[in-house]
Amino acid sequence: MGSPVSGDRVRFTATTPEGAVTHEGILLAPSARDHVTVKLDNGYNVTFAESTISEISTISAATLPEESLNASPSEDPKLPEIWILHTGGTIASKVDYVTGAVAARFEPEELLDAIPELANHARIRTRKLGNMWSDDIRARHWNAMMMATKEAFDSGAVGVVITHGTDTMHYSAAAAAFAWAGGGKRPPGRIVFTGSQRSSDRGSTDGTENLLAAVHWAAHGPAPTGENGDASVIIMHAGSNDGVCAIMPGCSTRKFHSSKRNAFQGINAQPLGTISVGRGGQCQIEMDVKQPTRDIATEPIAFDEGKRILQLVAGAHMFADQIELASNYDAILFHGTGLGHLPIEDPNGDSPENAAMRDAVTEYCAKGGVAVMVTQCIHGPIHMDVYSKGRDQQELGITGNQATTGPDAALVKLHFLLSTGQDVQSGWGANLCGENASSIFN
Repeated sequence: MGSPVSGDRVRFTATTPEGAVTHEGILLAPSARDHVTVKLDNGYNVTFAESTISEISTISAATLPEESLNASPSEDPKLPEIWILHTGGTIASKVDYVTGAVAARFEPEELLDAIPELANHARIRTRKLGNMWSDDIRARHWNAMMMATKEAFDSGAVGVVITHGTDTMHYSAAAAAFAWAGGGKRPPGRIVFTGSQRSSDRGSTDGTENLLAAVHWAAHGPAPTGENGDASVIIMHAGSNDGVCAIMPGCSTRKFHSSKRNAFQGINAQPLGTISVGRGGQCQIEMDVKQPTRDIATEPIAFDEGKRILQLVAGAHMFADQIELASNYDAILFHGTGLGHLPIEDPNGDSPENAAMRDAVTEYCAKGGVAVMVTQCIHGPIHMDVYSKGRDQQELGITGNQATTGPDAALVKLHFLLSTGQDVQSGWGANLCGENASSIFN
């Protein structure tokens, strides 16, 4: 064979400080100039400078992946119908062996071909909403997801699975909760978000079990109450090992780790339950079931895509001119320190920036500006009654005292209140869909 090209399976030997090493894998486009990059069988990439490679040989030539010729698994007419709405993300990613990049390019139908056990849980319909990395998602995409869930429910589906990139999945899940339950009702069926921390080419991928558990929940979970955080849920690995996925409230959950399989944890809330995933894709839900009392909503409440919220983080680099930017926004969401504080005092007389901050906040609120406080601590309530500074902030007009809503869901809730024209101060104290529970668990 000639010189190896991207996509070939190769064996090479490289010199390292610990001695010579030999690897086999798929040759990728190099990650840097004058380097060699190979994807190993375990899914990880290794890169060596060309100058360290003493030998490289082609084991087999590159071959294009064959399209699946298998027929879709036959449907069981007795099973409930669910829809899988595909937005993108790692759960729908493949490695491109020419470029070496992991790209979101699964069609939804390919999920059925890859995981035929899904057909044992439900009659599955698929809809592709996009192939987006989740950091590109905005309110218009929340609305598109929710209108697709309405279409699914109107067509007879009992549940919907939304496959989503994990980085902002908790924002979209919160948006679903407020859209369907923020008005005091509950969704017509189950809505579950799921994703994958590890791409499908890696042996440690978590996508298969996450999707199996999500489909099972959508098809066989209890009816959502709309008031205890179950209007939408996030289902992901409960721990680093396989076998158990956690059912987490969509309005009280955040991604806490960039790469762990159990990256998602509740904020001031416990998981609603777990789903055990056994061999052959069998699933079992374990949770306390509550009976719904709310009426069923016929359609979701849309977010006003024109609303703009300025997020500011309290600390040594917060300045008054940042508040001046708020004239271009509909509200400010302050990420305060501790119980919810801003740098607005100058007890030593050496920090005029703090006094200027106080003046800027005072002027902003006096002109009717909407200012809401959440905590950088993630867990725990806002409590601006404890210290004098907090009481002063309330007098200035900052809202948020005693709320237990996490900072991510708070952003979505504020957007929801602005979209529906509600008074933010009174709406903030309400518990619309489980986001502002009176008892906290973290």
